[in-house]
Amino acid sequence: MQNNKLRMAIRATAAVTVLGLASQAQAFSFSAGDYDVSVYGYGRLNASYDLDNNQALSTRSGSYSGLASDDGKDGHFGADAVQSRLGVKTVTPQGVAVTVEGDFRGGNLRLRHGFGEYNGVLMGQTWSNFTSFVGNTATLDFDSLPGLAGYQARTAQARYTSGPLSIALEQPNSSIIAAGLDDDGDPAVLDVDGKDSMPAFTARIEDSNDGMSYSAALLAHQVGYDTGTSDESSFGFATFVAAKMMLTDMITLQGTLSYSDGANSYLYRSGDNFGAPSAYVDSSGDVETISGYGGSIGAGINLGGGRSINIGYGMVEVDWDDAEDEAADAGFAGILDGQSETNSAVMANYKWTPVKNVMMGVEYQFLKRENVDGSDGDASRLLFAAQYNF
Repeated sequence: MQNNKLRMAIRATAAVTVLGLASQAQAFSFSAGDYDVSVYGYGRLNASYDLDNNQALSTRSGSYSGLASDDGKDGHFGADAVQSRLGVKTVTPQGVAVTVEGDFRGGNLRLRHGFGEYNGVLMGQTWSNFTSFVGNTATLDFDSLPGLAGYQARTAQARYTSGPLSIALEQPNSSIIAAGLDDDGDPAVLDVDGKDSMPAFTARIEDSNDGMSYSAALLAHQVGYDTGTSDESSFGFATFVAAKMMLTDMITLQGTLSYSDGANSYLYRSGDNFGAPSAYVDSSGDVETISGYGGSIGAGINLGGGRSINIGYGMVEVDWDDAEDEAADAGFAGILDGQSETNSAVMANYKWTPVKNVMMGVEYQFLKRENVDGSDGDASRLLFAAQYNF
């Protein structure tokens, strides 16, 4: 019985998260001629109180940018409703499914999902195939823990799914840096204009067996630049594993492990916030990859009566050693001191569903960042959320 419950929960979760429906209980459905139409979404308030520096982004999620620098201004409150969401899904008489969904993060309507699907072939923008939610711990923070499995974002792609296996060609994402002089002639870390010559390739397997759900994936892409006179590139890859186990009818345990080399844009919440540089250009003009790793672990406790407690820990670490040595050899010693080497977080929350389609919750967060030079900083935050689904 426990195994059957878990399998049903996994399948339901996978179905709704692909469509971005994981946060609402149901959709409003109707028929328009021979078309089946579902309209779904929610209105949501997020509020935060930063006991230390103001680390809030839109949706009041916590940021790692500037965390290692204490400005001495403690105590910041803010609230917004930009996570509120609206989506429409239609299914044609021929079985073609089309989904369009948006939210208001950033203050304007933005596209989250826009894709069509037929017979296992999906084209458009939706969650990257190099993403899994299986090992995620539920948080109120929209951006959640560092070290989660894969990209944890949406991208344009062409995907084919057969059973537990899915493969995709996706819009690539990477960044390259170099040590040099800025416009004022001062030593600085410079962004290099990269060139994408081919899509990123991803492959993922996701399934459940004997009381456990699991997922594993691989990503490969090219990291390079072309100035017109110099054209250099390297191969980057990333991989992850994720799993969730139902220990009892009340308690789940879940976790993730990730590794990247030349694909740190897919190492979730590394760097300043969402992805450390994937490579650097050395003094000879070659592209050298930067590696990193991360992981998360958490538990969920269902208290009954629509109440639950979730607690999770996540961290990522980027290996800057080779890049530091190269910068020193080129006469730019210490130029990378302010780069984030380790990001970590603890998030614990209490969620309550007083009536169907309404969720309220409170969360405590402890964020920490350590830079290459050893400087560090941390922040304690409190979050509140109220969400009304339709």
